[in-house]
Amino acid sequence: MTPQTLLSHYDSAAPWPAAHGIGLDLPAGYQSALAVRALRSARGEQPRGYKVGFTNRTIWPRYGIHAPIWGTVWDTTLQFCEGEGAVDLAGTVHPRIEPEIAFGLAAAPPAGATLEQLFACVDWLAPSFEVVQSHCAWKFASAAEPVADGGLHARLLVGRRTPVRRLADSGAALDAQLGAARLQLFEGERLVDEGLGANVLDGPLHALLHFVLELQACPGAPALAAGDMVTTGTWTDAWPIAPGQRWSTRITAPFDSLAVTLR
Repeated sequence: MTPQTLLSHYDSAAPWPAAHGIGLDLPAGYQSALAVRALRSARGEQPRGYKVGFTNRTIWPRYGIHAPIWGTVWDTTLQFCEGEGAVDLAGTVHPRIEPEIAFGLAAAPPAGATLEQLFACVDWLAPSFEVVQSHCAWKFASAAEPVADGGLHARLLVGRRTPVRRLADSGAALDAQLGAARLQLFEGERLVDEGLGANVLDGPLHALLHFVLELQACPGAPALAAGDMVTTGTWTDAWPIAPGQRWSTRITAPFDSLAVTLR
């Protein structure tokens, strides 16, 4: 499918045909995604950062994807709140929810950044819920398919933002805190799943570093800039969702929790 066809399926919330013929290797998948990004930018949508997916190694066997991927987050898909928000699922396809940690950048990380150099560029972190979707019903022939499918990104709700230096004075210290943190995911009052920060490539700050290096190595990918935000992947499995539900997280202190009502 051409980039314009991919965008048309996104806009119309239409599943891909069974014989969609993506047939791409991973580098070509990213070039297709970047072409869709250019089309969306040309019509007035503004990139606000990135999502990193499949960072949780515990769920790789379920989806047949065994390495992280990334995609763009847009002004049309991003919302902020102070602990509780609402997200509209209209126009999504097979939506699922993922509890994550998002980071905001104060500066662009240098080429080949270390963990400490990356920490020096991070402004804040926050709990987030990403609503992900799949136009091929969560069945992937290769990692190129979710990449070409916008990185599976549909919506992102970012909660209360905390300056990282209130939490730790070094990348190593923040990395250790995040890796050891535990999260519970609730639908209403029902505990649905639990996860550990270390599930996410050994910790969300490590996941952010992995993404930074991958983005820098991707031909034609825009460089990160001050003000960009990056959400770093789910701590649990991705769970099917529907309008009318309320989902929430409880995370080990000092990290904030988050709640979302789906419409």
